[in-house]
Amino acid sequence: MSDDDQYDDHEANEEFVGHDDLDGRDEDGIRIPVGPSGDGPADAVPYGGDDDEVRRVEAALYARIGEQAPERRLTATRRAVELLGDPHLAYPVIHVTGTNGKTSTARTIESIVRAHGLRTGLMTSPHLVSIRERIVVDGQPIAADRFVENWDDIAPVLEITDRELADKGEPPLTFFEALTVLALACFAEAPVDVAVIEVGMGGEWDSTNVVQSQVSVFTPIAIDHAKQLGATVAEIARTKSGIVKPSSAVVSSRQVPEALAELERAAELTESTLAVEGTGFRVVDVTPAVGGQLITVQGIAGRYDDLFLPLFGRHQADNAAVAIAAVESFLGRGAQALDEDVLSEGIAGTTSPGRLQPIATDPTVVVDAAHNPHGAKALAEALPVAFPSEHVVGVVGILGDKDARGFIRALKDTVATFVVTQPPGDRALDADEFARVVIDEVGVDRVVVEPALASALQQARDLADEADAEDALVLVAGSIVMVGAVMDLVHREGEAK
Repeated sequence: MSDDDQYDDHEANEEFVGHDDLDGRDEDGIRIPVGPSGDGPADAVPYGGDDDEVRRVEAALYARIGEQAPERRLTATRRAVELLGDPHLAYPVIHVTGTNGKTSTARTIESIVRAHGLRTGLMTSPHLVSIRERIVVDGQPIAADRFVENWDDIAPVLEITDRELADKGEPPLTFFEALTVLALACFAEAPVDVAVIEVGMGGEWDSTNVVQSQVSVFTPIAIDHAKQLGATVAEIARTKSGIVKPSSAVVSSRQVPEALAELERAAELTESTLAVEGTGFRVVDVTPAVGGQLITVQGIAGRYDDLFLPLFGRHQADNAAVAIAAVESFLGRGAQALDEDVLSEGIAGTTSPGRLQPIATDPTVVVDAAHNPHGAKALAEALPVAFPSEHVVGVVGILGDKDARGFIRALKDTVATFVVTQPPGDRALDADEFARVVIDEVGVDRVVVEPALASALQQARDLADEADAEDALVLVAGSIVMVGAVMDLVHREGEAK
């Protein structure tokens, strides 16, 4: 399944949609993610929401150029952090990129490092509840007052940078460039001992690449965002490999040969070490367990038996192995095994909201952020293990620029009936248009069309209840925004009871 990252690179922010007000709801009463030009959701779900001051900062960020129009440059972000006194040089960095799995891997790395007694910073995307989830300090979303105070501190510098850019005929700092500067400043102010930073899109020209990382981490690389990153895996991998810094440690998931070749090239050019899953480290064993799975991992420097990972799916075991290798590389340059008790604590503390997450019962409703074929394939493999069911009803909606056919092909042998809907927002693929693709792949008898999300969810529940299977469940997938909206619906249902 996809770890929808900032641009679903797994991970995702490309899904964000534009609305005029900062607390809108659609015709079903669903909290609508906001932000102009596809910038990002203000509050994908309202519970645990933020105060007016946080929303003021949020509005200022969303007033900038959206995340769907990234600038291929580092100079703007470099200038802003330079004016701030280079806060990003105040702590070491573990930098994470890839196409799917970035967020889960980054969160696992952070949890392991924090278990070792280090104060951590974590920057990931997108968010389900609050924009503050993107900037995590010591395992918790940054406090509202610190978020606002740090923004007010950097705002004059952002304005100076904007003016300098305008003088050169360049666009002002984008949403994600400004957010990156804010996160880097927050981590320095905290202060943190180490920051784990997830790339937005690609790597080489992503604004997060101003950091001087000690470890570069690559999750599986596949074709996505071809318009921005290239039409081949090799081109995409070449762009992503741009995060590798001189004499650093590179840790990678298994990669297809053309992607691996680019990582090997980057490591050689920078005189960095390279550890790849399968040869440098690997998952030895995976056993399903209540609430997750037990994994045994042969790391770069040590073997770690029967670690409890509270996430589902073999892909999450692989993500955890990459995270372990990354921490081994960071703490001991891959030459010293981690303390198994400390590692066990860190792995057990890992969370990854919106990834194979059960949110309701009677019938069971599971949400997952998969939204491209690679993520859907991982979901199809993981769901039967995590939630065995003889009858799965899928609520599916997707964005217009996604590979809708590839997404459905990956799920068609797992889902019995598809309730086709559409995510909130202007960038959603029309439900009727999506339905034509689904019908072409699975047949008309397995498809129900319901554009309104709340109605689609209820229809899927009814179909699951009517199925001749005690373990029938509802799966919601295709869009991180839709996942957030469904979580909102279910939460409000619980509040109403």
